[in-house]
Amino acid sequence: MKEITVQEVQQSIENGNKLNLIDVREVAEIQEGHIPGIINIPLGLLEFRLHELNKNTPYIMICRSGGRSGQATEFLSYHGYDATNMVGGMLAWEDKSK
Repeated sequence: MKEITVQEVQQSIENGNKLNLIDVREVAEIQEGHIPGIINIPLGLLEFRLHELNKNTPYIMICRSGGRSGQATEFLSYHGYDATNMVGGMLAWEDKSK
């Protein structure tokens, strides 16, 4: 499974890079704080929303701690998508205002 650190994601955003971030937390969790520009697809709905994703687009998967996003990364990779897990999740995100 491909992985990326929170610091690498933050640096890439600060450098102005356009990232395709998918947050697999539930809607209520997203409302507590998230990275601007994310796409919210709760993990339980991911298999039903594959049609919204492009196999030629790289995605970075996000959740609270990295567990659910790891599951999402494995699921997407198995189905031929370019997915990378953000290790540590939002618990490791330094901008606490999110």
